[in-house]
Amino acid sequence: MFDAREKVLIVSCADDPRVAGKTGRIVDEVPPGPLTQGRWTVKVDALWIANVLCHGHELQKAG
Repeated sequence: MFDAREKVLIVSCADDPRVAGKTGRIVDEVPPGPLTQGRWTVKVDALWIANVLCHGHELQKAG
C-alpha cells in the first residue's frame, strides 16, 4: 500500500519498461481500482517520460 506523493523505486513496469530502476512519486490519493486495473499512477523523476501505471509488486518504497 502506498500514499500520495510517496517516493518509490520502480523495479519494473509493464506499462513502460524504460522506467525500470528510476524513482518517482505516487500520484493516487486512494488505492487504485478497476479504472487503472489495480495499477498505481507514478510520476517518474525523468524528463520526457509521462506518468506511468505500475502494479504494486513492481514498486518499492524509497526512503
